[in-house]
Amino acid sequence: MDERNQSAGITFVLLGFSEYPYLQVLFLLVFLAIYTVSVVGNLGMIVIIRINPKLHTPMYFFLSHLSFVDFCCSSVLTHILLEILVVDLRTISYVGCMMQFFFGCTLVITEMFTLAVMACDRFVAVCNPLLCTVAVSPKLCTLLVAGTYIWGGICSLTITYSLLELPFCGSKLIHDFGCEYSAIISASCSDPYFRQMTCFIISTLNEACSFLIILTSYVFIIVTIIKMSSADGLQKAFSACASRLTAVTIFHGTILFLYSVPTSKSSRLFIKVATVSYILVIPMLKPLIYSLRNNDVKETES
Repeated sequence: MDERNQSAGITFVLLGFSEYPYLQVLFLLVFLAIYTVSVVGNLGMIVIIRINPKLHTPMYFFLSHLSFVDFCCSSVLTHILLEILVVDLRTISYVGCMMQFFFGCTLVITEMFTLAVMACDRFVAVCNPLLCTVAVSPKLCTLLVAGTYIWGGICSLTITYSLLELPFCGSKLIHDFGCEYSAIISASCSDPYFRQMTCFIISTLNEACSFLIILTSYVFIIVTIIKMSSADGLQKAFSACASRLTAVTIFHGTILFLYSVPTSKSSRLFIKVATVSYILVIPMLKPLIYSLRNNDVKETES
């Protein structure tokens, strides 16, 4: 308890990309441009889904929440990343650091299972189209979305609580642009084994469960398409499945790397790159991959 009370007054220094001072302006312009495109794409997708009655279906209901989660997750860290590139020294309080980690982790896990729910919805729509409107009711959609947020919060709270027990002494440097898990562990002066195992078990189980649900759903979808579709329809369906599975694989691979990679000096740059990919690049690409190729969405935009 004493260690926790002492930790509450700690201020961390976020180093970000300070080892590359000659690239600060370039990073600022690139990251700001990507974030702007991401915000416009995700918020625009939510608005389009709201105003077009044709898009008031379970698939687009889930997609609107996915866009909302992407927007929030991107915004949690990006403003700090941009600020670090402008000011000489960026600090964050212990409480602020833990709050940022909690919300970021909650959104990551929520997104994992939102993607899994979307895959299940596509499975029902393709493999059992006659039962789709009955099986995937508005009430069930709401419960599934609420469940992803609640489960994300529970898992995040567990991991965050394990970090609250860490003592910090000496240098309070975080070799990242935000309070990412491995960066917080690196700033601690105690043995992080138990905390790392807690995070590894939770993140691995969540990754495995959500990815298996997605993979199984798309396997059944592909098998159904092969049996039912024409050659032209088959090609389009496989193209759509391949692009979505690519996005899912990139997302899950990035998150598993971030929360499972061993903490070491040699891995810091890779962690920073992976974090930027998750909070900026992936949210920017998702609207394009999941919806902007859809004819109904294009009609609404026009």
